[in-house]
Amino acid sequence: MSEDDAVTKSEAEWRAQLTPTQFAVVRGKGTERAFTGKFNGKKDGGVYECVACGAPLFASGDKYDSGSGWPSYVRPVAGGAVAEESDTSHGMRRTEILCGRCGGHLGHVFPDGPAPTGLRYCVNSASLRFRGDDGEVEEG
Repeated sequence: MSEDDAVTKSEAEWRAQLTPTQFAVVRGKGTERAFTGKFNGKKDGGVYECVACGAPLFASGDKYDSGSGWPSYVRPVAGGAVAEESDTSHGMRRTEILCGRCGGHLGHVFPDGPAPTGLRYCVNSASLRFRGDDGEVEEG
């Protein structure tokens, strides 16, 4: 995504738009407990979008059951959909993944996924909304 596509809002605007849980995860870099997210076991066809700005992030065909307790994907839907940053919080060294459009926290990417990428994009359901092949939209 280009800088022209970027979505920026004040903290007050994000708070007004997002639920408290969504705000804590997406803007506060929080995480939901494993196996509690709405989309962990979802198998329907469609696209997972950013709950904050609606940017397409992951295709359902790239989702798999990693056993981690969070929705997991082998790759983003397109180049630039997801940005990466180094995360050294909680005494760990990880790679944080963010929405490429609004910078919202999604989760982390790990190098222990299946083929073809070998990556596991581990995402909080609270940071996603799902747009099914039927056009119906559901928030995590």
